[in-house]
Amino acid sequence: MRTDEFDFVLPERLIAQHPSGQRGGSRLLHAHDDELVDRRFDDLSDLLRAGDVLVLNDTRVIKARLHGSRGSGGKVEVLVERVLDEHEVLAQVRSSHAPKAGSVLILAGSLRVLVQGRQGEFFRLRFEHENNVYDLLEQYGQLPLPPYITHIPDAADEQRYQTVFAREAGAVAAPTAGLHFDETMLQNMHDKGVKIAYVTLHVGAGTFQPVRAERINEHIMHSERYEIPRPTVDAISQARKSGGRVMAVGTTSLRALESAAKSGELVAGKSETQIFITPGYRFRVVDLLLTNFHLPRSTLLMLVCAFGGISNMLAAYRHAVDKEYRFFSYGDAMLIERNHTDSGQILSST
Repeated sequence: MRTDEFDFVLPERLIAQHPSGQRGGSRLLHAHDDELVDRRFDDLSDLLRAGDVLVLNDTRVIKARLHGSRGSGGKVEVLVERVLDEHEVLAQVRSSHAPKAGSVLILAGSLRVLVQGRQGEFFRLRFEHENNVYDLLEQYGQLPLPPYITHIPDAADEQRYQTVFAREAGAVAAPTAGLHFDETMLQNMHDKGVKIAYVTLHVGAGTFQPVRAERINEHIMHSERYEIPRPTVDAISQARKSGGRVMAVGTTSLRALESAAKSGELVAGKSETQIFITPGYRFRVVDLLLTNFHLPRSTLLMLVCAFGGISNMLAAYRHAVDKEYRFFSYGDAMLIERNHTDSGQILSST
């Protein structure tokens, strides 16, 4: 398939620069049974039933962006992609000249960082400080807001660009579908009999990269770390036995679940994934997907089209633009019920 088949026109005014006034206050587009229904996000509780499993990604966004200079002079910006151990990271480095192995960066005015070499598009950096990297990033780093959000991160972003259930530090981008939930909504779902389960997938900066290849099968997917706990596997197994459904909150939760089920059965454990889900993929775990609206020509839009059907999802995106839904990380949400065939039928709005 061609990449341009997943393009659409998005007015810049629809790119959300700030979150809604409160968690749960956004809109929800419900795509199901050949229909599009405009709802509010707090309607989601009414759309789930006892015995369903809600799978959340509990990754925590780290303050991954640092500014500084090269030891030889010249400004530099570092975006940590992955923490390797207490002192080393893989990172993107923006500078007028790419730093060489053995050179030194001075970040945040005082942090001495040794460039150890390159690994593909990333640089391997060592922080020459007695404190561990996570502590240093928390003290000196800046929240890595997505490139389409234009303001400098403030205190509100530090709260709202993090889910209320974030626990495992390691992401450089938020699992944005989870940003809509507050504790009260999760408790109400639990009280209703919906099982809450967790996965961890540390979202990388590659999630924002468009597919530049002319044909999607030529695209090289970025790699991310994930973990599926045993209680999550058990909860999904029990739901299957009792007729419950599995709802992935976000494409990150879906990618983790489907990666862990590549053998046909969902298995617990830690691993790496470069899964690239495109139309024609056979889903093994997820029945419902809650997700925000994604960038044109992106791997996430391709995943959504694989889940809901190409013609259906492109129709849903046209509807969202016409109705002025808010797009991307701080934007509105869509609940998609899995489409087993992409027959070409266009969803109708109600």
